[in-house]
Amino acid sequence: MKSKISTKKVSELVEEQIEGMIQSGMFKTGEKLPSVRELCEMFEVGRSAVRDAMTTLKGKGIVQVKQGEGAYVCGFDSTSLFASHLMLPDTNDIRELFQVRKMLEPGLAEIAAEKRDEEDVLILKTLLTQKTGNEWEADYEFHMKIARITGNQIVVQLMEFISVATRKAMIDVHHHIQSQEEVSTQINEQHDWIFQSIQSRDPHTAKESITHHLDYVEKVLMNNVLIHT
Repeated sequence: MKSKISTKKVSELVEEQIEGMIQSGMFKTGEKLPSVRELCEMFEVGRSAVRDAMTTLKGKGIVQVKQGEGAYVCGFDSTSLFASHLMLPDTNDIRELFQVRKMLEPGLAEIAAEKRDEEDVLILKTLLTQKTGNEWEADYEFHMKIARITGNQIVVQLMEFISVATRKAMIDVHHHIQSQEEVSTQINEQHDWIFQSIQSRDPHTAKESITHHLDYVEKVLMNNVLIHT
């Protein structure tokens, strides 16, 4: 149905193709999309590219993924207008996203260090050590778990509202660090510092650690965009 996708950011192009099919009416609201295997065959790409594309579409509110069933086309969601805009195509969007994250996440880490229980610690540790093949997913869930530990549903919803851009940033970072061992090591160490401070109930260090981490990841993304422009 579609020509083979062979350019650099494969998952983004798969996402654009699927979104275009939905907008054209090829797939209607409530209709089930082809399976991951079928989409791989359709676009002649790997499963990871399709999964990343579906994750972005889910975050934009365009599709709903039902466990064990597949992905379905969603109805119109006003939040998708925001999501469609903030997809990190340039340095300004990266700066704006990280301004928001640095307003929210240091305070969340501070509260999480005070409120965490043993189950929370175990979940955070599991997210840091699990190897799923999509490390950005564990990265995203690690940050979201810190937000949820606070018990503040308003802030959790704010984090979820910017989740499309946050996930996109994490996908880009993890694609970048596949060939940058030093960057990968730094990010893993920073995550461990955040975890250790929350486990130790040290709010001040938790706040400082996550601020340092966000500064570093923003710099990595900014440099990556500048190199490729």
